[in-house]
Amino acid sequence: MEQLPKSSYLLVLLLSSCSIFDQLEDTHAQRFSYKDVATIHDLQSVDLKNAPIPKVSPVVAVYPMSFTDQTGQRKSNSEFALFSTAITQQPNALLIRALKHAGDGKFFRVVERVGLDNLTKERQLIRSAREQNENNDGVKPLMPLLFAGVLMEGAVVGYDTNIRTGGNGARYLGIGASKQYRVDSITLSLRMVSVATGEVLIEVLVNKDIYSYGKSQDVFKFIEAGTELVEVESGNTENEATTIALQRAIEAAVLQIIEIGYDKGYWEQKYDEKIN
Repeated sequence: MEQLPKSSYLLVLLLSSCSIFDQLEDTHAQRFSYKDVATIHDLQSVDLKNAPIPKVSPVVAVYPMSFTDQTGQRKSNSEFALFSTAITQQPNALLIRALKHAGDGKFFRVVERVGLDNLTKERQLIRSAREQNENNDGVKPLMPLLFAGVLMEGAVVGYDTNIRTGGNGARYLGIGASKQYRVDSITLSLRMVSVATGEVLIEVLVNKDIYSYGKSQDVFKFIEAGTELVEVESGNTENEATTIALQRAIEAAVLQIIEIGYDKGYWEQKYDEKIN
């Protein structure tokens, strides 16, 4: 009678040890590899990076509240309420990145407007220091700030969860396997506004799906004439990063604005004389 509890305790210990060991082995390369300590992302869209460069690069500005999250969507959870937002609250940073790296960094000239207060204060300090310096002969005057010809405005207008769900599975004699998937959707609106006239020159609406996938295998059987239970379960899930999906949607919107701008004649493509 004493041997059975000891065997059960030993079995539980071995199973838990194996589970912890497998988890550590699965993530060892990701946790300790120097290549995965930090990742510098390039543009997700190759077409945006290789966009044709115009003869005159338009100067564009993105203000802090000109491109924000307007969905009001919270992270979904079936067990308890979450107050964290579903997407980043600084999508304007992704928009500035897409504009700055379009055409390999040669299409738009992006001016700083997010930190405009800090920039203005620093320029005031420079002027004040120069005024107090008596021997300021030969010092070049502070150049004026570059003004933008167009503004980029818009918002993330929609984040819909579980627009498509599904899966399949099978079980036979206590041994089974299953697969499940879920699709979310993010929608954003982006427009280009003329500073001179206030006219909305171009407006685009972009939708991007976000995919989640999971699979599992399990064993649930009674052995020893139905007196002992064996239960084994394993599985994994993979969720597409919401921030990366938003970045792809913003880059697609910027690329569409570039293409529409060429069609409407807002900018003219620059050709290489050697190629011509």
